[in-house]
Amino acid sequence: MTVSIGLGLADFPFAGAAGFWRWVDLCEAEGVDSLWQTDRIVSRAPILESMTVMAALAGRTRRIKFGMNVVSLAFRDPVLLAKQCATIDVLSDGRLLPAFGIGNPLSPEWRALGLDTTTRGRRTDEALEIISRLWREERVTYQGRFSTLHEASILPRPVQKELPMWIGGSSEAAIRRTARYGTGWVAGSEGPEEAGRIMRAIAAAAVAAGRRIDDDHYGAGFAFHFGSPEDAVVAPAMAAFRQRTGRDPASAFAVGDADSILERISAFVAAGISKFILRPVGQGDEVVLGQSARLVREVLPRAAALWPQLRGRA
Repeated sequence: MTVSIGLGLADFPFAGAAGFWRWVDLCEAEGVDSLWQTDRIVSRAPILESMTVMAALAGRTRRIKFGMNVVSLAFRDPVLLAKQCATIDVLSDGRLLPAFGIGNPLSPEWRALGLDTTTRGRRTDEALEIISRLWREERVTYQGRFSTLHEASILPRPVQKELPMWIGGSSEAAIRRTARYGTGWVAGSEGPEEAGRIMRAIAAAAVAAGRRIDDDHYGAGFAFHFGSPEDAVVAPAMAAFRQRTGRDPASAFAVGDADSILERISAFVAAGISKFILRPVGQGDEVVLGQSARLVREVLPRAAALWPQLRGRA
């Protein structure tokens, strides 16, 4: 099992583009494994569009991998999305990590775009089949409820012959969906125990479907902050998380020092999770850059000592 630690953004905490690129350059130079952008189209808070970010990262970086966490397929055209992923993978020489999901029924996009939340599962399943086939087949003919294709093709196809397809979600339907289409799974706000249970369920469902997902293709994410839960930037973030998800923020935040963050990673590793997306809590260029710098300099070297197979800074 290969432990990998990446950094992600849930919003746009910078004053402008300069701060964002300073953050990207820091992660590229310091050996962070991957960068991740949360997907949101409709929002009152500033947040970047994920596929645009993927294309920008392909041009800015040379080493680091990057992915979207996760694209809600019900909001996007699957042929265009397949083409975007293939193009970005080609231009980045195979560094894209596509991740897809069903979308939170409480997300503002459903109402704003006039979409029926009860169709999100079927839309997602159709899109996953179309995208996976377009990546590997010369011509795709497909008749579904939401999409119709006649000898559709995209060239160039992805550089990665088996372009990863990470799937998000924790429902029984999401477990079946991951077992059928996914090459990996990434948790949302689940804690270590729940993530481990879902991982085992996916592995069993994949075997039943005649497939196998590699043991080290299971991931999780959480927010981190060097400081105190009472800090001005942390308390509102934890309250917003509780309101949005109904979950205890303790499952999705690691606040304290390097030991606190390593303990959370260790709990996930013990449950079988080996890929991580850590999101710095804070607003403003210097805060986010400072939090990220402390992570790569105080946590990643110790993580590399605990798990010698760690990808990233040693």
